Amino acid sequence: MTMSLEKSADGTGADRDDRWTALRSGRGLIGAALVGAVVLAGLLAPWLAPFAPDEQIRGATLLGPSSDHWFGTDSVGRDVFSRTLYGIRIDLLVIFVAVPVGAVIGSFLGLAASRAAWLDTVLQRSFDLILAFPTIVLAIALTMVIGPGIVTISVVIVLAEIPVFGRLMRTSVLTVRELPYVESARTLGAGEGWILRRHVLPNCLEPLTVQLALAMSVGVFVEGAMSFLGLGVIPPMPSLGSLIKEGTQNAYHSPFFVFGPLLVVVVLVLGLLLISQALAARSRRR
Repeated sequence: MTMSLEKSADGTGADRDDRWTALRSGRGLIGAALVGAVVLAGLLAPWLAPFAPDEQIRGATLLGPSSDHWFGTDSVGRDVFSRTLYGIRIDLLVIFVAVPVGAVIGSFLGLAASRAAWLDTVLQRSFDLILAFPTIVLAIALTMVIGPGIVTISVVIVLAEIPVFGRLMRTSVLTVRELPYVESARTLGAGEGWILRRHVLPNCLEPLTVQLALAMSVGVFVEGAMSFLGLGVIPPMPSLGSLIKEGTQNAYHSPFFVFGPLLVVVVLVLGLLLISQALAARSRRR
């Protein structure tokens, strides 16, 4: 019995290898390189930015791109390239903090829902209630309660991701739990805790990983939309969404303003989508 159970448990290491192999594929490598470049630019902003993000340069309002100001300047003479580098940090907070927090909470609730019928009913109705409100409507409601800012953006994204990951985790657990090799392990005398730890959870990580990469790209759009509508960060703090908003407001006088922040958003989202597609393709081949 021990040999059979251990042999079937070896798949967990293979699952981890498959995920790394997916990232080493063409799309995975390109996606990782794009995301890595944006992350490094944001982390190294104090050293890469030629100006402070709120520094106003006298006589340099609404200038076009040049060797001194790669993305031009805004209406009060601030260097857009410097503000873009610092603005990336807000999106990094969204991607690497808010989205994973929502994923962890949602996954835990989904796992709990798969173990108890009464709790499943309560959680599913709660998820329905959250999903009934579009993300922007939820953002407006929370802004009215706690005001605009980074905290509001983070809370909105966490609340939006909880039901998504909760339902995905619940569905994955219920599906894997009925697979033949899990039934075989149960027949051989393995306990439910051991089966959950060695078989169910490792096999649920694959769809969750794909969804996590996709959710991160959606998180970038949510931050951009909230900041564009004035529900995000409070000026003069820059974010990619607020910079795009400022660029559109000054598009007549300085059409190049918006291109820099928009390009960063496109690169970041494209990289995350390529990673998600690489992971999904690997999953389908298996």
